[in-house]
Amino acid sequence: MDSAAPPSSPDQGRTFLPMWLRALVRRSEFALIGLAVLIGVLAGLIVAVIRALVHLLHYLLFSVPIHGTLSALDRLDSPYLALVPVGGGLVLGLTGLLIRKWRPRRPIDPIEANALQGGRMSLIDSLLVAGQTIISTGVGGSVGTEAGFTQAASGFASVIGSALKLRRNDLRTLVGCGAAGGIGAAFGAPLTGAFYAFELIVGTYTPFGLAPIMASSIASVLVVRAIGLPGEITVGSVPAIVVTQADLVALFILALVCALIGIGIMRAVTFVEDVFKHSRVPLFIQPMIGGIVLGGLALVTPKALSSGHGALAQLFISPGGDLSELCLFVLLKSIASSVSIGSGYRGGLFFASLFLGGMIGKIFAILLPILAPTVVANSLVYTTVGMSALAVAIIGGPLTMSFLALEITGDPRLVIMVLFVSMIVSVIVRQVFGYSFATWRMHLRGESIRSAQDVGWMRALTVARMMKTDVKAISENQTISQFTEMFPLGSTQWVVAADADGRYAGLVSVTDAHLSVPNGKDPREPVSTILRHENDVLLRSMNIKQAAELFDRSEGEALAVVDDELHRRVVGMLTEAYVLRRYSEELEKARRALAGEKWQGEA
Repeated sequence: MDSAAPPSSPDQGRTFLPMWLRALVRRSEFALIGLAVLIGVLAGLIVAVIRALVHLLHYLLFSVPIHGTLSALDRLDSPYLALVPVGGGLVLGLTGLLIRKWRPRRPIDPIEANALQGGRMSLIDSLLVAGQTIISTGVGGSVGTEAGFTQAASGFASVIGSALKLRRNDLRTLVGCGAAGGIGAAFGAPLTGAFYAFELIVGTYTPFGLAPIMASSIASVLVVRAIGLPGEITVGSVPAIVVTQADLVALFILALVCALIGIGIMRAVTFVEDVFKHSRVPLFIQPMIGGIVLGGLALVTPKALSSGHGALAQLFISPGGDLSELCLFVLLKSIASSVSIGSGYRGGLFFASLFLGGMIGKIFAILLPILAPTVVANSLVYTTVGMSALAVAIIGGPLTMSFLALEITGDPRLVIMVLFVSMIVSVIVRQVFGYSFATWRMHLRGESIRSAQDVGWMRALTVARMMKTDVKAISENQTISQFTEMFPLGSTQWVVAADADGRYAGLVSVTDAHLSVPNGKDPREPVSTILRHENDVLLRSMNIKQAAELFDRSEGEALAVVDDELHRRVVGMLTEAYVLRRYSEELEKARRALAGEKWQGEA
């Protein structure tokens, strides 16, 4: 009765790798680290290719200089270029229609794969998602390419790990290596990549996972540096920082503002999706309508388009800024990001949240001396803090964003401020909203997961796999004396009672039946008078966690398993003792996996 293996993707399952290689990686941590380095190299190359393709599309479609960025433009060269997002949206809609007919199953991202599927992802789906992300960003969609980086790199990592038949926890770690490599290469920041994997993809920090994930992130950064690609964020020298009590109050207010704006943006995406859903506009037309909105925003400022790399760089370069202009940019970028995701453009909000947060931090630095003349607000410092704070609100990962601030500035004093604000933002969003953007999207699809922590084994270990099928049953109309004759003490503990139509009526305790007569019960009465748990039944599809919760609510030692709630035909029985034992075994397996230990019987 072991837990079921997670379902494989259609393009996984077969392997042509030699047995000795599979055994080596399964048994040797050094071999796993070597494999992680390979994944990191692959992730670095994926980042380089995706960035090159996006720049090429910007060059061809918007006449952006090949080494420039779309969001750095002050205006479009021609108003007709505002039609590019419209045409791009139509392309996305039509290709999406074809993809859904070819592969009707919804692709899963690394977070969902690690939480529910034991790290199993489809490479074809991942490459399709990466391709749609390239098109979405290339035609001006206000989405980030980081989703494409992590999806493609993690997809390759998952397929390689599946081909090597890695254990569940090793495969999850390898998926984390792919994501770490993608983010590390994107920002030229290995610590950021590693902790992105720990906080968002693996779901927890593990000593066992530290070496391979860190090795993958470092390898990917070395690859992009060897190619000559700069990191996506460049910050000037940070002035000397002295944090006063007034600064702490200001930082707390900034954290509160970023948390509320982050929740608002996530809600806005859902609002746009609901508008499209209730409008009954065909699904393949929706990205084109979103492109019309983006085109209109682009006529005001191109900074609303794409992920915002160039515009964020300008924030750090120019120390000042016009307050009304910055407020307008925040509004337009928020609308552009919400409309892009909500209308069907493929991508994430990672970099968009960094850009928006940077602008909010800069606005805060301009307003602070006006509201509190005694406080000296450095624009560069508050831009960095705001950038990290809003990213924590939307993406999650307070340590990830703190390390990002450290690696792009090299100033540990600034990191203390970022960590302070990030913790406050994280707590506010968790208590008020309860989700990051990725887990919020899963929640809307009916999933209950809040992080990438592995809960897939709970769903795979169902009541149907654990129940006993040799159930003893009687009619509820049999008398107590007949029952005690059929089932003497010690013969069994529980017997199922059924009504005249064969439907479940309740459970009879053999001990209760034998004690009922000495306690004054008439032996001629039917056993229906001593039934237990008439309304408490398990379904075959329930997982172990749901079963344990039902046992706790019903306070029962055993429960019957029925086919469905309508017919209530008994198909098995399950005891609380067995459920708790299996639950404890699986938790111990998970604990050993986190510590890098092997469960008895594993290779």
